Amino acid sequence: MSTAIVHPSFHLADVRYAIRGALARRARELDAAGQTVVKLNTGNPGRFGFRAPAHLTAAITAHLADSDAYVHEQGLESARAAILAQQRARGADVAGVERIFIGNGASELIDMGLRALLNAGDEVLLPSPDYPLWSAATSLNGGVPRYYTCAAAHGHVPDADELAALCGPRTRAIVLINPNNPTGACYPRELLQRVVQLARQRDLLLFADEIYDGVRYDGAPFTPLSVLAGDLPCVTFGGLSKVYRACGFRIGWATLSGSGARVAAYRDALQLLASLRLCANVTSQWAIEPALTGPDTIAPLLAPGGRLYESRRAVVESVARSKFLQCVTPQGALYAFPAVRADVLPDFDDNAFAMRLLEEEHALVVPGSGFNVPASRHFRVTLLPEAPQIADVFQRIERVLGRMANGAQSARVA
Repeated sequence: MSTAIVHPSFHLADVRYAIRGALARRARELDAAGQTVVKLNTGNPGRFGFRAPAHLTAAITAHLADSDAYVHEQGLESARAAILAQQRARGADVAGVERIFIGNGASELIDMGLRALLNAGDEVLLPSPDYPLWSAATSLNGGVPRYYTCAAAHGHVPDADELAALCGPRTRAIVLINPNNPTGACYPRELLQRVVQLARQRDLLLFADEIYDGVRYDGAPFTPLSVLAGDLPCVTFGGLSKVYRACGFRIGWATLSGSGARVAAYRDALQLLASLRLCANVTSQWAIEPALTGPDTIAPLLAPGGRLYESRRAVVESVARSKFLQCVTPQGALYAFPAVRADVLPDFDDNAFAMRLLEEEHALVVPGSGFNVPASRHFRVTLLPEAPQIADVFQRIERVLGRMANGAQSARVA
C-alpha cells in the first residue's frame, strides 16, 4: 500500500494570513479550555454586536422566492445598475453594467482580478503594510509582490517617488488600499494624482481597494481613484461587509472603468472567470440596491459620540497614556496600527509579544509582520469593540510590555 505524502502546491510557500493563523488557533484552544479571550484580530462587525441594516435583511427576505436559480455570472442586473449609478455619481468613467462584477465578497473578486491579468513572473506593486490577501492572491496567480513603504513616520502614506523607482519591465499593476487596512490612513488627492500619472506613463492597471470608502472620521478626505484615472484602466472594489456591517452576506463588487478599447480583452477575461464559478450568492445580492440607495446608517457610528468614533478615541487616549506605544491616529477603516517605541524596547519581537499577550492576558491582536512589514514593531487592533473593552485591552498590553521591558533590563544587568 502506498504511503506517499500528499505535498501542497509550491505556490503556497510564500502565502501567509496571520489574521487567522497560529495565534487565532491558539486562542481557540484557550477558549476550549474555559478561558475568555478578547479577540481584536478581525474586522468582523457581527462578532461585536453590530447588525446589518434592517432594510437590507428585509430586501433579502422579500426576495427569497426569487433566489433559487443561478443568475447572470456578473450578478443581478438591478444590483449592477445600482453600483453603476453610484460609480457614475462619483464621476467614474464606467460604460455600463457589463463592467460591473458581483462576487462572493470582494476577496473573490481580488483573486479574479489578478488571475485575469498576471502571467508567471509579472510584478504587482503592493503597500507595506498590506492587507495580506493581496500578497497571497498575487503569489497564487504566479505574480511577484513588490512592496512600497507606508511608514508611520510619513503618516502611513506612500511615497510616489518610491513607487516610480520600483517599476520595472515586468510591472503590471499598482494596488492602493484607501482608506487603508491596517493603518487607517486616508490618502491625499495629490498622492492619488501622482499614482495615476505613473500608471499612465508605464501603462499599468490600477487596483483600488475601497471597501472602507464610507468609514472615515473627522471629515477625512476620500477621492475615488477611478475619478482621477478617467480613461485609464482601473478596477475598484467595494462591498457590503464593512460600511454595511454585513460580512456574512459575502457580497462584494468590482467596477472596471477606463477606455473601452483598452479594457475590452481584460473585461472578457473577467467574465470568463466569473462564468466558471457560475454566479455569486444570489440571496444576498438583493441587499445591494437598498444598501446603495437607502439611508446612511454608518455616519452616526463615525460621529463624536458614535460607537466607532468613541472606540477610536479609546485607542488614541490609551496610546497617549502608554509608556511604550505610539500610533498614527487612524483617519478611516476599522483598525489602528500602534507601534512599540524603539527607545524603550529596542529588541521588540512582534510575534513574541502577540503570543505573550494571548497567553498571559488573554487578548488577541495581529503582529505587524503579518501585513508584510519587515522587522515590524507594530500590531493591529480592530476598533469594533466598545470603548471600555478597548481601554481594558490596552491596559493588558501595557502590563505585558512592562514585563518585557523588565525582563530585557534584567538580562542586560546580568
